[in-house]
Amino acid sequence: MPGWQEFYEKHKNNNFEILSVAVDVQGMKVAKPFTEGTTFRTLADPDNKLANHFNFSIVPNGIFVDEDGTIRLIKQGFHNHKGEHIEAVEKLIQGKAKIVELDDKYYEPPSHSDLLQKQLAQTKFRLGMEYLRQDRKEEALKELDEALLLDSDNFLIRKQRWYIRYPEKFSPTIDIKWQQQQLEKERQEEAEQTGMVCGPEGCYIPGTEFKK
Repeated sequence: MPGWQEFYEKHKNNNFEILSVAVDVQGMKVAKPFTEGTTFRTLADPDNKLANHFNFSIVPNGIFVDEDGTIRLIKQGFHNHKGEHIEAVEKLIQGKAKIVELDDKYYEPPSHSDLLQKQLAQTKFRLGMEYLRQDRKEEALKELDEALLLDSDNFLIRKQRWYIRYPEKFSPTIDIKWQQQQLEKERQEEAEQTGMVCGPEGCYIPGTEFKK
């Protein structure tokens, strides 16, 4: 967030606003500590609606929308520490480009059968979130576990499972190293069941630069 605050201060007088969206089951009570020191608005999306609409399976992501509501840039795995990402947004702010496309190594259009499977995964995800709101934790986790089996590359589903089972790994700070280790452990277990294997350098958390 500090990086985005710096970017906002630099461009806020150029008819530019930032709206950040936190994808957290527990809503703003979880996201609020990470917004301290920021002056732009942050909303919570506990039902994962934005990610579902744009078919995102990781965080963070970036969407640039102009005054007319036209999307000029959309990038899964958008980072404010990547020069080409920041330059793309600045081109749009300054009117040097009308639309910018960035290569997205994470996204491939799903086949029809894959799409149906992902839709079923999202149905189970929403059911799991409803169980969680009713404080039926075990039933919620059962639905989320089944959702992940249907869409194993969806890091958002995986992360929500972790948050319910291991809340101490997300507050007061997010333990990225633990996430890396947990991801590798789960990937190995999944590989034994499906025959898939991780790469020669191990598993990595999609959308981050962290490797073990």
